[in-house]
Amino acid sequence: MPTYDYICDACAHRFEIYQGIKDDALKACPSCKAKKLRRLFGAGGGILFKGSGFYQTDYRSDSYKSGEKTDSGDGGAGCAKPDCGPTGCGT
Repeated sequence: MPTYDYICDACAHRFEIYQGIKDDALKACPSCKAKKLRRLFGAGGGILFKGSGFYQTDYRSDSYKSGEKTDSGDGGAGCAKPDCGPTGCGT
């Protein structure tokens, strides 16, 4: 859930609250009960990168990686053309 910052124009009470995205903005100040509350623009939550890289494929499971190695498309036989090497030519 996102965090929203609010300030009361009547008493200058400032606070933040967790609300759902579809929730209506608060109207009454929890401190003075005046209906002069307004939502502030915030910087939002930061993105935290963990691990070795920044791509979705960097976080693949070990079972997926081992299956990817065994499934090379042609069974590891290489290309059947006489002028290609054992690793294939990519055609």
